[in-house]
Amino acid sequence: MLSQVRNKEMLQERSTQLICLTANSGVPLFTRGTSKQLPFSIIGSLNGVHMFGGVQGVVLSSCQTDCGGKVMWRVFQDSVMLIAVNAGQQAGGGGGGGKEKEEELHLRRLLENVWNCMVLVLGQDELANIRNVERLKRDLHSCLGLIDKLLEDRQEGIMGNLTHCADCLLPPNPPLIQEAVDGFTQAVDSEFGCLMIHGRIAAATEKWWRLAPQEVVLLSALMQSLSGSGSASCDYPVFLPQGSPTVAHRLLRFQLLPGADVCVLCGPSPSLHKAESELVVRFWSPLVETLRSCLAVGERCLPGSVALRPDVLALIIINHETRRAVSCVRTPTHPPPSNLALPPKARCWELLRLFYIFVATRYFSQEETLCISPEDKNQRSDMEDFALGFSHQPLQCYLVLEECKCYGLQTAQHQLLVLTPLSVPTFALRSVATQTLSTITAATGF
Repeated sequence: MLSQVRNKEMLQERSTQLICLTANSGVPLFTRGTSKQLPFSIIGSLNGVHMFGGVQGVVLSSCQTDCGGKVMWRVFQDSVMLIAVNAGQQAGGGGGGGKEKEEELHLRRLLENVWNCMVLVLGQDELANIRNVERLKRDLHSCLGLIDKLLEDRQEGIMGNLTHCADCLLPPNPPLIQEAVDGFTQAVDSEFGCLMIHGRIAAATEKWWRLAPQEVVLLSALMQSLSGSGSASCDYPVFLPQGSPTVAHRLLRFQLLPGADVCVLCGPSPSLHKAESELVVRFWSPLVETLRSCLAVGERCLPGSVALRPDVLALIIINHETRRAVSCVRTPTHPPPSNLALPPKARCWELLRLFYIFVATRYFSQEETLCISPEDKNQRSDMEDFALGFSHQPLQCYLVLEECKCYGLQTAQHQLLVLTPLSVPTFALRSVATQTLSTITAATGF
């Protein structure tokens, strides 16, 4: 099925504030987000109305404000409550049911990611059994940098916190890189290892890919945060929110070159010094030029063997089976006439994210449900579903905007979203998308 929509509101910028409280007493643990925080009285009211509903046997999950904003509540482990508040754009501007579903997906992903981030750093026991609130407040400071990164949601090329798929880079020499990752991980007495290039996974062991998609995404975000600290290596304890929420593992990270990092999840041995001074040198010194060729791929995330059409401004391709994604924004070699100016690079990334939300909540809904926990599915079972209006599952859709055109294509294994200039005829969008999908899969096997 094809659908064409002209929609400005889909692309509006949003301001989100996050509030974390104890579920039983409503004691604030932290607030993050916009510089102008909500008054304590409003925070107390948001907590109070949720508690009142619970006493009456009603689960309050979300509501719409009269200014077009959105509030979403979520309680985890009957211990911690997270509240996300999205500011409205204009008085009385609710934006309609479609926009409401888009906001809902964005906020639900955010709350899930923030909770998993807290578990990743502190472990589930400390959060589920709060013994000392003041101590927990201090401990949560170690999570705030990662939570702020999730809230900002503006890192170009990193979309895993939204798609719950691992952001990947396809290296020019995959077998050589894969062999090095497997060998290094085995030498560290582990089965979980990966190589990251510019914040994206270039290669990983089989067991790493077997981790829950949300765990892979959060570990990648943590790696970026640790890389940004300027240290050449680190030994960091982490909990796996689904695989090991109560027992910590060691995350060893080593910077091979600026922008290239290798990490492993391992037990008490080897020491950080031994791994860095012996194993890193042995396995990665011979591959310096190979690593440089991976770094040269850059934000394109695709090797030079993939020749994309010149009318593709940006794309994201998702593999349903492996839960991996590759995205890129390109600089056109032949700029269009001035009256058809192209959106700047940062805007293309924003449009790509918003188009994903748009199609996930309206057309390709099964993509969204792959990432929803059973708890969420139960809460949403009686919600209105836009896709129920169709007699079959839509496989293609397109969107015509004032800045560009967007096309979504879904197959049994892949989902592809592309942005094109306005100069591309609408009737040609399907062939642009199908040819792009064929080109990428044929050249890389993705």
